[in-house]
Amino acid sequence: MELQALPSRIGQVRRIVSAQLRYWHMDSLIDRASLGVTELLSNVHRHARPDKTCTVEMELLLDRLKVSVRDHDPRLPVVEDAGPLATCGRGLAMVAAMSESWGALPDGDSGKVVWFTLPTPSATAPAGWDRHPRLAAGEHPGHRFTEVALVEPAAEDHRPEPAPARSAVPG
Repeated sequence: MELQALPSRIGQVRRIVSAQLRYWHMDSLIDRASLGVTELLSNVHRHARPDKTCTVEMELLLDRLKVSVRDHDPRLPVVEDAGPLATCGRGLAMVAAMSESWGALPDGDSGKVVWFTLPTPSATAPAGWDRHPRLAAGEHPGHRFTEVALVEPAAEDHRPEPAPARSAVPG
């Protein structure tokens, strides 16, 4: 989505990110994704030249969520050590601390993309699942390949999936 990185719009984007993650059943990522996108948009608002126009993209990959903000300022961000009394300058360090990875890349001659990734809940094995490889019936341990299966726990140990959350955000 393309927007002007103004304080009122940053709050709207945070709500859209939350709604999209609920739709994808990734509720556990909402706080960190909202914090990260807020920091990146705040940097556009504070530092980007010549304008505050930017694009926010969320990409759900197999094992991670990638959130990126593209703006028209070719200057790459610099992480600096904020002094103990500084009132700003900790945003990118916070993004680095709460994300799996992050970075910034030039985007042609007139802009950049700053991004971060978060591991998705599906990237970790569900509790109680046995991930040890099993030999298929009739196979000998000396065979080069083995069939791998996930063994589901007994029905009494299985917990039902929580009901999906509903959002009041249109769209």
